[in-house]
Amino acid sequence: MTTHDSPLLKVYEGWEGHQTSLVHAIAPLTAEQLLWRPAAQLHSVGELARHISLGRLVWFLRMDAPGSAALAEQIDAWEVDGDGNRHIVESAIPIATTAVDLVHWLEVTGKMVADTLHTWHVADLAKTYRHTWNGDVYDVSRQWTIWRILSHDIHHGGQIALMLGMQGIEVFELGDLFGHITLPPLADLSVGG
Repeated sequence: MTTHDSPLLKVYEGWEGHQTSLVHAIAPLTAEQLLWRPAAQLHSVGELARHISLGRLVWFLRMDAPGSAALAEQIDAWEVDGDGNRHIVESAIPIATTAVDLVHWLEVTGKMVADTLHTWHVADLAKTYRHTWNGDVYDVSRQWTIWRILSHDIHHGGQIALMLGMQGIEVFELGDLFGHITLPPLADLSVGG
């Protein structure tokens, strides 16, 4: 198998660890912890977790990623921007009194990401789709989109870790390990090197 034929999982190995860290951070939270915000104009931990999931769905749907259309059918609240792009109305999906719904969306969109990384290959990264933004039409590659969502997950995961820390909640995996809990393979010490 050449590098071009390698599944994307080889390229994006470790994303599943960050996903697990997000779920572990959100799952035990109370409604008060999910809704807490350091200032009125800032998003809560629950809003950030919801935003991570729904951001994944919107952008993977644009690429027609495996499972994205079926997940999108579960969302009733969509809006269209001035460029004709569909977006989920995030505020129409309430932050529940428990973390169960947030964890559900993290898990199902995480599975969508994992299925994509298992199904697509390195050669598929160059495929493009049309996307209009601010009146300009772009040929957006799958590579650009996947990197956008990976960095989006990491950025907002960091915000969640910080906000939980501000509440005195320890999130070792997401905070101290930065969500990077996937270990490299152990060295074979019987061979030189």
